[in-house]
Amino acid sequence: MSKGNQALLGGLLKATSRSFYLTLRILPARVRPQIGLAYLLARTTDTIADTEILPVAQRLEALNQLRERILGHTSKHLEFGELAHQQGLPAERVLLEKVEDALAMLMTLSPADLKLVREVLGTIMGGQEMDLSRFAKANADKIIALETAVDLDDYTYRVAGCVGGFWTKLCRSHLFPKMKLDEEQLLVDGIRFGKGLQLVNILRDLPEDLQKGRCYLPMDRLERAGLFPAVLFSLGGEKKFRSLYHEYLDKAEAHLRAGWNYTNTLPFSQARIRLACAWPLLLGMRTIEMLRAANVAELQQRVKVPRAEVRKIILRSLLSYPVPALWRKQFPASRKPVASDAKLA
Repeated sequence: MSKGNQALLGGLLKATSRSFYLTLRILPARVRPQIGLAYLLARTTDTIADTEILPVAQRLEALNQLRERILGHTSKHLEFGELAHQQGLPAERVLLEKVEDALAMLMTLSPADLKLVREVLGTIMGGQEMDLSRFAKANADKIIALETAVDLDDYTYRVAGCVGGFWTKLCRSHLFPKMKLDEEQLLVDGIRFGKGLQLVNILRDLPEDLQKGRCYLPMDRLERAGLFPAVLFSLGGEKKFRSLYHEYLDKAEAHLRAGWNYTNTLPFSQARIRLACAWPLLLGMRTIEMLRAANVAELQQRVKVPRAEVRKIILRSLLSYPVPALWRKQFPASRKPVASDAKLA
């Protein structure tokens, strides 16, 4: 790997990937560059979409330009200087300034890997563009909600569930291509894995999103519960809100349990990939536990697993891995029958 690519997948990836860098570091070397690059480009598109100081039309145009380059439809040089200048975080400025380097690295992938990366990024960008258009006129005084539960499921697939499919196909082809597995179930569980992580993020970030005029809890479910986006955190509606909120926590937990099944379906010999799957699952489940225990006031302070606890979770998983019985106990036992993927639809 060239020094330039090492810099992209080293320091810059660490600076922009937040907690996911822990997962990236432990990935097997045969899939780390492809997954790392896909993540880096997804973070680039996410940075563009989140540059709220610029008009939605300008962000959509920038996303379209990047999409055309990623998909290989054009070789026109990208210049994101203005976008980079608007970033408050130095790492995100560098991310946009180095976009041509990331695109050059993209073209060094094998044809099969390139196809997978292009597919997943195309799906993610489609979700981001849909999101920008849907909430183009949203603000704190005009909250716009998704219309139906189907819309929420579609969104969680586009921005995260599709990553489970990408991850599954890539790891299967490079790490255990000859192992006999239920391919269809593995793919379904991988997609639910991604959906679950995204749903946890949505539920944790609900207060912050409402302040921006975005409500990812769909109107059809809110209306059935006698709720409206603008009053979700009002004291008068707390009982109704918590009932609906906990139903969605149940759905997120069911998805993560599918992710745990996915993780344990992978070959035991693939310790790195199983640990890379387990860490976000365990942190996601701990976040769900904290969200369940929080009152309305605490939810508005953005619940987050402390770093010390993150380290303990990782250490326990490493120590327990050689002993299957201990390893299985790392994931919390189910409190109730696991909800199906159609729950809340």
